[in-house]
Amino acid sequence: MTPRFYAALIVLAVLTGCSTSNPTASQPVSTPPAVQEPTVYTAKNCFSSMMNLAQRWQLDAQPFHVESEQNAEATGQDGKATIWRGYFASRTRGTMKTITCSGSRLPSAPARGFTDAPEAPYAANVPAMMFDPALFLIDSDKAFATTLEHGGSALIKKDSRQPVIYSLDWDPKKKEVQWFVIYGKSGEDRQGVCVVNARTGAFVSAGK
Repeated sequence: MTPRFYAALIVLAVLTGCSTSNPTASQPVSTPPAVQEPTVYTAKNCFSSMMNLAQRWQLDAQPFHVESEQNAEATGQDGKATIWRGYFASRTRGTMKTITCSGSRLPSAPARGFTDAPEAPYAANVPAMMFDPALFLIDSDKAFATTLEHGGSALIKKDSRQPVIYSLDWDPKKKEVQWFVIYGKSGEDRQGVCVVNARTGAFVSAGK
């Protein structure tokens, strides 16, 4: 064998030793995936975009109901939820449309962002429930703060995870938009309910 051949064998042995001395050198370091947190919103965080989408659907569209959805991601305290729904109607078309605002990460939740359902005929009582969106001035967090002064604090002291849901509706008798702040997962199992004027922020009533 020639000296050049022996030299090649020595280089090959050195390279082989380097590659086997650190078996993990070429393996990428894996990092755990980042945890994606849900996004919580107050009602007004979602409402302006909902209203814009509704009026793009039909120029005379007006809201007649806004509600939060209770889930495992947020208690609803502080006036915040990961899912809000707005219900809008058009008198000229005689139809309604539901628009959902979602910051949820739950697999069963609506897609993140804004989605709308196909329009559908509305019930006979809907025109009487429609209201001017300009009257909606008091956000859900302000309404929640008002409820704390009228029984809400006691309920949260009893249960720090007390669920709270919100419903924004027109009161045809008082001619006002009102917040119904419900302490419970639904109206049926509520621990209490507080009504707050959604135009002025004034306390209206409280009860079970």
